[in-house]
Amino acid sequence: MKAAVLENEKFVMKELDKPKLDGRLGAIVKVIGCGLCGSDIVKLRNHLVKDGSVLGHEVVGEIVDINTQTAFKKSDVVAMGHHIPCFNCPYCHSGHYSMCRHFKTTNIFPGGFSQYIFVSEEHLNNTVFEIRDLSYIEASFLEPLACCIRAVKRAGLHENTKNLIIGLGTVGILMGQASKAYGNEVYGCDLISERVKLSEDFGFDKSFVIDSDEKYIEEMKKYALIGFDNIFLTAGASSSLDLAVKLARDGANIIVFSSVKDNSGYKNNDIYYRELTIMGSYSPSPIDLEDSMNLLQSGKVNVDGLSVVYPLEKLNEAISDTISNKIMKAYIEL
Repeated sequence: MKAAVLENEKFVMKELDKPKLDGRLGAIVKVIGCGLCGSDIVKLRNHLVKDGSVLGHEVVGEIVDINTQTAFKKSDVVAMGHHIPCFNCPYCHSGHYSMCRHFKTTNIFPGGFSQYIFVSEEHLNNTVFEIRDLSYIEASFLEPLACCIRAVKRAGLHENTKNLIIGLGTVGILMGQASKAYGNEVYGCDLISERVKLSEDFGFDKSFVIDSDEKYIEEMKKYALIGFDNIFLTAGASSSLDLAVKLARDGANIIVFSSVKDNSGYKNNDIYYRELTIMGSYSPSPIDLEDSMNLLQSGKVNVDGLSVVYPLEKLNEAISDTISNKIMKAYIEL
């Protein structure tokens, strides 16, 4: 089968053995398309991926072979999450499913940027969903939207809070829509004016262009007089840390949903005297995936126009265009 395999920091097209069931419970899925995730790019830029790897986890595909005790069958078109918690360890019992050691060792194989993948019976039981009333591209947002839903839940599902999204790329747009779906006012800011306009087209109450003289800060405070209740960091820039503290109300939550290049952090006294809560949010649980599918199918979250389609052979171009902000997000079609 055809697959995009990493070699010397670039993906090359190779022929790999097609995965087989060989008596195992699970399914073989023919990949229709796979979203290019920001985490894929972070791993590549930070040299965290070994040669020979096949990436891609925002998969939409058709089941072509199956041996299962679930209700799935051949010809079902599905979207999926790629990690599964054990549900029995201390991490799972405390609700930190993405910290579960089993979660971190499970995955689809070999990766979504290949023609076929093996999906385990555990996946079929917990993280795979049949697609209904969604396009393939819409369904590819199942997992990234679920990540955002997880972050919104971490902040607390309180209606009428004022939430701020710092960084209005694809994840920022999804985060804002997820927040709106749970009854919050949503504001955003970004360096790129086109993204600021786009966020308002996707239902943000108001968004702002970040400028060098910080005049936008005073303008933003007109909409949240004592500061924002929850601030989501989706920009991946260390400068967003100080901005979050400036715009947070006392007692606010700052939810970290991005990595930065250095080891920037928060000042102890800001956290202590202002009772700020700094929390990370990483990856979704099966219930977050289910909630994601429901929000997509109900139309409460709109992803129309966020993705640009590339063939698998142009994966490197898709990565380059994403890094250079030429596009918001790539969908790799097989």
